[in-house]
Amino acid sequence: MATAEAAGVGAPAWRGGFGRLWTAAVVSRFGDALRTTALPLLAVQLTDDPLIIASVTACGYLPWLLFGLLGGAVVDRVDQRRAMWSVDLVRGLLVAGFALAVGLGHASIPLLLVLAFSLTTLQTLFDNASTALLPSLVQREALGSANARLMTGQQLAGSLLAGPVVPLLLATGAAMPFLADAGTYLLAAALVASLRIRPSERGPRPAGSTLRAEIRDGLRTLWGDRALRAACVATVLCNIGMGALIATLVLHVTHWLHGGHAAYAAAMTAYAAGSLAGGFVAQRIARRTGRLGALLLAGTVQTLSLLLTGAVRHLAGLLVGMALLGAMGMVWNVNQVTLMQQRSPESMVGRIASAFRTASTSGAPIGALLGGAVAGAFGLNGPALLAAVLFALAVTSLIPARKADVPVVAPDDDAMTGHASR
Repeated sequence: MATAEAAGVGAPAWRGGFGRLWTAAVVSRFGDALRTTALPLLAVQLTDDPLIIASVTACGYLPWLLFGLLGGAVVDRVDQRRAMWSVDLVRGLLVAGFALAVGLGHASIPLLLVLAFSLTTLQTLFDNASTALLPSLVQREALGSANARLMTGQQLAGSLLAGPVVPLLLATGAAMPFLADAGTYLLAAALVASLRIRPSERGPRPAGSTLRAEIRDGLRTLWGDRALRAACVATVLCNIGMGALIATLVLHVTHWLHGGHAAYAAAMTAYAAGSLAGGFVAQRIARRTGRLGALLLAGTVQTLSLLLTGAVRHLAGLLVGMALLGAMGMVWNVNQVTLMQQRSPESMVGRIASAFRTASTSGAPIGALLGGAVAGAFGLNGPALLAAVLFALAVTSLIPARKADVPVVAPDDDAMTGHASR
């Protein structure tokens, strides 16, 4: 089921459905970044128990493992646009209620845990629905450009714009970041509800079909496609490596490199800036190499950047390594999602997307545990070198599937062509 982006289609038009979806995604990510930054700060005011504080973070992973596959199956059954705005409406009300509790002085650790778990559970439905909805808004040949623009906008909002705003909001009250987050959810819900999409080409479900059977069909389809199977396995390996690196990066910077908090902030800024740059070149690389070729290139450069990070005991090496890691990470994400959307049957995009996300999400906590163990046993630069090995294995796992891909051919990304307003 190989696909190529045909000549004559560049990027989706901003006017109409895609522009509203992009705005909704960016606004929502901005609000998410406000909340995820403020939540740990609130947690440490309520308790100094590291295990309890870590539990708040764990609640961001657990629902994906419990409900990720189920969310994908549900998405393939329902109106995806309605699912998205309904979920955002519920999330907005939940966070608004939490902001009220914080403002009245009723915040508690159990309330934080319930909020984190509930929001991530709803996210399993929303994220799968958004991945499945995009092909209804833009031509399949323009999916690469659409994904690049979506991910770059979200990275900009979440990594660079939200951070400086949180202290300003906290200065006006502990509830303000959560109140702002609630507002972004409600705005995003209104934007998504206004979308006009083409009718779905999904056929009727077989009589007596169950969610369990549909999940199994989605997994079977993913595993039966050589390119998707290889991309999924490689993504899991990469996420284990990233989990190991990120979980121990603060120790890598402050102890192994003897840098301070400013050095750690610089490393994260380099990663974010690299990610933005990667969003601008992801589609250009794919046009020359094909989707799987772009993954191979991105994984190879990331392997080298991790070796640089783990072997060179100098802040400059870290900053260069993190910038390259971020740039090629964005190239990977854009092309992996686009490959999945283009090769998946329309009736199964939600299920296949959920399988990707569930598998990759499980890699992060596994990697975090491995990173901690390796850092303790072999040194604080060990997790970066472990990540390099895992990325190299990911690249190797992609090579046998390379022939299943087709090079992407399209005019310049900046061309304002694509679907007319819907």
